[in-house]
Amino acid sequence: MSGKLKEVRERIKSVQSTQQITKAMKMVSASKLRRAQQAITEMRPYANRLDKMMKNIVSNLEGDIQSPYIAVREPKKVAIVVITSNRGLCGAFNTNIIKEAIYKIEKQYQAVRSAGNLTLIFVGKKGSDFLKKRYPDCKLNHTHVDLFADLSFDHVARVSQMLMDGFSQGEFDKVDVCYGQFRNAAVQEATCVQYLPIAALTAAGTDSKSKADYLFEPEKGALLEQLIPSILQTSFQKFVLDNHASEHGARMTAMDNATTNAEELMKELKINYNKARQEAITKELSEIVGGAAALNG
Repeated sequence: MSGKLKEVRERIKSVQSTQQITKAMKMVSASKLRRAQQAITEMRPYANRLDKMMKNIVSNLEGDIQSPYIAVREPKKVAIVVITSNRGLCGAFNTNIIKEAIYKIEKQYQAVRSAGNLTLIFVGKKGSDFLKKRYPDCKLNHTHVDLFADLSFDHVARVSQMLMDGFSQGEFDKVDVCYGQFRNAAVQEATCVQYLPIAALTAAGTDSKSKADYLFEPEKGALLEQLIPSILQTSFQKFVLDNHASEHGARMTAMDNATTNAEELMKELKINYNKARQEAITKELSEIVGGAAALNG
């Protein structure tokens, strides 16, 4: 019985130690979440407004004005950017994004993959570690796995510029981005959106009533040459910041749940410990009483 008591005591100490770790990780994630949430909530209205403006501009382009980023081609060469976190312990956050990417690959781009023209570009180690083993036949780009080490606009813009250059030069016919969209600290939605070409993205849902008539100064072609790439870079920055905030929100929620579960497990272990201790005391008393009775007999 003493061995059982010792085992329960060790489990209680182990759970207490784990609970302290999960509490600390929750506090760290909560601190990082505040900064990440502030960054995305400040940027999202600006990025969404720019995106809406770009949709209106593209929908009103005349035939003589073209941009290399609105060319609609048959998707024979496709790139999927998978944005996940570098670290785990954030529940099903990374798994949900990976599932979205797998659905795209196997349901929509299976023919492209079979032809060897599917490129997977990874931002974050978790997606890279999983998908490189599942799809070794795809073209894998790990250059930007550590992008979260520096989330400045200039640093993130290198990735978006690489995607735009690849599309304009014909390396990719279509570019999709899979990431975690931040709703609030408890809700993160894994989603895949079309990044390029713009025309395919903006054609749907744009009617004559929603079109805006813009006055361009300077000349329209020169302005769009600078404006559209800038908006695309801003949109990709929003994807990354969304994912960053979602990661910390998911980790904070996961660590809070782990702390609560540890507390419940502690209560159960303490009840088992008290039962085992009471059983041991009762057994010792019975042995003493039985020994005394035997001596008196």
